[in-house]
Amino acid sequence: MSTASTTAAPPASHRPTLHEAFELLSSMRFAISLLTMIAIASIIGTVMQQNQAMSNYINQFGPFWFEVFNKLSLYAVYSAWWFLLIMGFLVVSTSLCIVRNTPKMLKDMRSWREHVREQSLRNFHHHSEWTTPLARAALAQQTATRLQHAGYQTRIIEKDQALLLTAKRGAGNKFGYIFAHAAIVIICVGGLLDSDMPIRLQEWTMGKTPFTGGGLISDIPQQHRLSQANPTFRANTAIPEGQASDTAIIPRADGVLIQELPFTIELKKFTIDFYSTGMPKLFASDVVIRDKENGKTIPATIEVNKPLVYKGLAVYQSSFEDGGTKLKLKGYPMKGAKAGQFELSGEVNASTPMTEDYTIEWSGFRPFNVENMASQDARAVTKGEDLNKEFARSLDKHLGSAAKTANNKDLKNVGPSVQYKLRDKTGQAREFQNYMQPLELEGATVFLAGVRANPNDAFSYLRIPADDEYSVRDWMRLRAALQDPALRASAAERYARRAAPATAAANAVLNLQLRDSALKSLEIFAGDDKQGGFMAISRFLEKVPEQEQAKAADIFMKILNGTLWELWQIARDKDGLAPVTADEKHARYLQLATNALSDAFFYGAPIYLQLDEFTEVKASVFQVTKSPGKSVVYLGCLFLVLGVFAMFYIRERRLWVWIKEEGQGTHALMAMSTQRRTLDFDREFNEMKEKLPQSA
Repeated sequence: MSTASTTAAPPASHRPTLHEAFELLSSMRFAISLLTMIAIASIIGTVMQQNQAMSNYINQFGPFWFEVFNKLSLYAVYSAWWFLLIMGFLVVSTSLCIVRNTPKMLKDMRSWREHVREQSLRNFHHHSEWTTPLARAALAQQTATRLQHAGYQTRIIEKDQALLLTAKRGAGNKFGYIFAHAAIVIICVGGLLDSDMPIRLQEWTMGKTPFTGGGLISDIPQQHRLSQANPTFRANTAIPEGQASDTAIIPRADGVLIQELPFTIELKKFTIDFYSTGMPKLFASDVVIRDKENGKTIPATIEVNKPLVYKGLAVYQSSFEDGGTKLKLKGYPMKGAKAGQFELSGEVNASTPMTEDYTIEWSGFRPFNVENMASQDARAVTKGEDLNKEFARSLDKHLGSAAKTANNKDLKNVGPSVQYKLRDKTGQAREFQNYMQPLELEGATVFLAGVRANPNDAFSYLRIPADDEYSVRDWMRLRAALQDPALRASAAERYARRAAPATAAANAVLNLQLRDSALKSLEIFAGDDKQGGFMAISRFLEKVPEQEQAKAADIFMKILNGTLWELWQIARDKDGLAPVTADEKHARYLQLATNALSDAFFYGAPIYLQLDEFTEVKASVFQVTKSPGKSVVYLGCLFLVLGVFAMFYIRERRLWVWIKEEGQGTHALMAMSTQRRTLDFDREFNEMKEKLPQSA
C-alpha cells in the first residue's frame, strides 16, 4: 500500500533561467545574429538618404509607403530606437562574453599545462623519442637553453621520477580575442557618445523641440536652442562675407535646433578656384574666431580637409553658397501689347513683390556657367508633331545647363545666370533660369530663358534671338506688335500691297484676299491666353483635307513669314527706328524670332527678366562638430588592429619533453601542439627535433 506525500514541493529556482539567459547573451550565435541585423540596417541607411526633409520622402515614396517607412524610423535608421536597442544588446553581449572568457584565457596564458602524462604525449600527432648518454639533468638544462634561444619560455619540474620540461610560445594570441571583442564595445560606446542620443535626451527631459517657423535666429525661443554644454552635436552654419555668426543649425526630421557656440565666427573672405570644367578645385575661408569668454581673437584659414579646432570644437569647410548677391535686372512684358522695359532690383535668398498677383523669390546666382557648346542637344519649351520643315526645328530642341560632355569637350564659360521663382497669389510657382549674355547655338546668337514647374525636372529653354544690338528689344517689339490688333491689320495691309499691287480690278480683289489671309494667319498665330503659335496653326490645318495639308501648310507659312516681316518693320517705325535691310541675316533672325514667339506660349510668365548688373556676395557653409567619442573610437580601432594582428599573426605553440633515466643513458620524449596546424608548424616541428641536444 502506497501513500501520497502532501509535502509541498520546493519553489523552482530562478538560477537555471538566469543561467540560460546569461549563456544566450554571451554566446557567439547571439552576437552574430545581432551583427547581421546591424548590417541589414546599415544597408538600408546607406541606400536610403537619411535625415532629409519629410516632403522629399513623400514625393519619393508616396503617402502610403511614406507612413510605413516613417513608422519603422527608416528615415533616421542610426538613431531609431530599435537600432539603438540592437546596439545596446550587442554591447551587453560582447561585454558578457569578455567577462566570461577573459579570466579563462588569462589563466590559460599563465598555465604551463604540466598535468600531462608520458602516455598522453605519445598520443600527440607531432611527437618524437630518442635516447642520449647525457645525464637527465644535463639534458633537461641543455634542452631548455636551446628552446629559450628559439623564443620559448621554459619550466622544468620533477614528476613521476622523471623531469618534465614544458615550454610555450605565442601565448599572446589570446590577447587577440580579448582586444577584438573589447574593440567592438569601445567603438560602440564611442559611436553612442557621438550620436544624437544626448540631443534626444534633452528633447525628452528638458522640453527642447525643433523649430519649424522662419525669421531671425535671434528671435527663436529658448526651447528650440541647445546650450554650449551640449556634449555632442554636428551642426551647420552659413556665413556671408563680412558677417559673423555665433550659432549653428542642427537639422531634425521635423525642423531645426539652434546650437549656441562658445565663439563667434566672422568670415572675412571666401576664395574659390575652379577646374576648366567648372567644378570647384579649391575653396577656403579666411575667418576670425572671437572667444565669447575672454574676447580673444584668432585669425585662421579653413580649407577642405583642413579644419580649425578650438575649444574641443572642429570647424570644417563644408560647402559654399550665395550670400545675398545684389541684382539689377531689366524686365519686359510677355503678355499684352506693351513692349516697354522696366528696371527691377533683387537680392538672392530674398523676395521682391512685383504686382498684387506675383512675387519674385530670388533663389540663386552663378557668376559663370561652363557649358559643353559642342553638344547641340537643346531643350526648348515646346514639344509636338512637325507641321513642315519651316518650323519643325522649333518643336523638338533640347539644351540644358551642364549638357552632356561624354564625347565632346568643347567647354566654354557662357557667363552669369540668375535663378528665381515667380509665385502667384495662390501659392503656385514656376522656376526660371536666365542667362545674362547671349550664347552661340547652332550658328545663331540667342538668349536662353529656362523654365520648369517641378524642382525635380530639368529646365526647358526659350531661345530669344539677339538683334543687331545684341539685345532682346527687337523681339520684344515684335511680340507686343503681334498682340496689337491695329498693328496686325496694318501689317496685313502692307503685305497685301507688296505681294499684289492694286493696279487693276482683278489685282484689287487679289489684294483684298491676300490681306484677309495675312490677317487671319497673324490672328491664328497670335492666338489667345490658352493657345497660339505653331500649335494653333496645327489645329487650324487639321480642318484641311489630309491630302492637301502639306501644300496648305507651305502657303500658310509663306504668308505668315511675309506678314511678320511687315509687322516687324511697323513695330520699329512706331519706336522711331529705321527699317532693317532685307537680307539673309535678318531673314534668319525673323525665322528664329518666329520660333521663339511660338514657344513663348509655353513659357508661362507675365514678364521676362534679363540680368543687367550684379554685386556678388559669397557665403561659406561650415560644419561645426563636437565629437567626444572620436578619441574613444580611435582607441577602439587601435584595439581592433592589435586584436586582428594577434589572432592572425601570433600562433600559440606548446612543447613538452619527458626526460627519464633508462639503462645507462637517458630517454627523451618530445611532443608539440598548436591551435592551428599548418605546413609551417610541420616544418617548425622538424627543426625543433634537429635543434634539441643529441636527438636520435
